Amino acid sequence: MTAMRKIQGLLAGFSAFVLCACQPTYNWRDVRFEGTDIQAQLPCKPDRTQREVTIAETAVSLQVAGCEAAGGMWVLMTARLPASVDAAQVLQGWQVATWRTLQAQTPQSQAWSAPKALPGAVRVQAQGLQANGQPTQAQGLWVAWPQGSAVQWVNAMVYQPKIAGDAADTFFESIRQP
Repeated sequence: MTAMRKIQGLLAGFSAFVLCACQPTYNWRDVRFEGTDIQAQLPCKPDRTQREVTIAETAVSLQVAGCEAAGGMWVLMTARLPASVDAAQVLQGWQVATWRTLQAQTPQSQAWSAPKALPGAVRVQAQGLQANGQPTQAQGLWVAWPQGSAVQWVNAMVYQPKIAGDAADTFFESIRQP
């Protein structure tokens, strides 16, 4: 009987291990935004919100999807701006505001390339501080696409104590306008 209990205990332990192993750190989900062609993937089930904001002195409806995974925050934002707005200037202004809020030290940027994207797309990473004063790593992507007589602007952000580069790459590379 003792040997049978040991075997049952081992099987129960193995079953628990298998169940835990089947729960991935990242559970990638497709995300789309109403009224746009923008597609992306987030590593968890996103919460969504929409609000009116002013960008480049223009009132726009900002759509946001975000979630928490692997100890970090993953956020995707998009807004449609009139074609008369300088997309590169908007992208740069939003970056400056983001890094200022994070009190980021020396953001490092690299040009970003996406099919059909307007010039000025960039991926940036920096060290900064969360609202509670805790240090965080941040990576962001700013990109815009022409959409009819407007420009569809997208900002994606990852905030984690230590960003897993491959997961951030998967997130940023999933953002597209077919």
